[in-house]
Amino acid sequence: MPPVHSSPRFQMDNPAILNLLRHSTTTGEKRSKSTGGGLLRMFKLFPMLTSGCKMVALLGRPRKPLLKDNATTGTIFGFRKGRVSLAIQEDPHCLPIFVIELPMLTSTLQKEMASDIVRIALESETKTHKKKVLEEFVWAVYCNGRKVGYSIRRKQMSDDELHVMQLLRGVSMGAGVLPSPNEKEMASDGELTYMRARFERVVGSKDSEALYMLNPDGAAGPELSIFFVRAH
Repeated sequence: MPPVHSSPRFQMDNPAILNLLRHSTTTGEKRSKSTGGGLLRMFKLFPMLTSGCKMVALLGRPRKPLLKDNATTGTIFGFRKGRVSLAIQEDPHCLPIFVIELPMLTSTLQKEMASDIVRIALESETKTHKKKVLEEFVWAVYCNGRKVGYSIRRKQMSDDELHVMQLLRGVSMGAGVLPSPNEKEMASDGELTYMRARFERVVGSKDSEALYMLNPDGAAGPELSIFFVRAH
């Protein structure tokens, strides 16, 4: 892989990021800390979840989506002691349009969620503008303003990722524990956890997009935001 260079900190003064953050601020003006969305709270409670959450494995044939809107589906999943992955789908029944393994552990992301507001930023340093921003492959990854490393978008999903997408094909949103495809892997890396939510997808420009989580309990502001930016 060719060498990749990056500034030590994510440039939050990037015009593309500022425009997307303004959108986040506007949509979150009415947010109340006491009534934040429940999905992140469920994700933080993973160590307390029981095998009852594995009922998702009993899902039958794919059902019609419960939410008939234009929202995008985002899934964060991974073994407790392993790296966390992100998958983006236009519909829960379709293959993901974007899959990437983030350079951070699932347990680390859970700790970040203690702040109740999580911003994950993926910055591509490719200078070409022939591709859409989500079609880039090499990304510098930041979580709440701190650089955590680099990742490469997958061209094809791994067996474990396909396993998760298959189990969740009828799930619009939720969080819990999934049966592992490999019992030995579960013994060494812990249980396979997931959080799936609906996101508002905002295109700031040809070099920037953002996903803002839609809270199912009626809270006004997003708790989880994911930014995709192409560096200038």
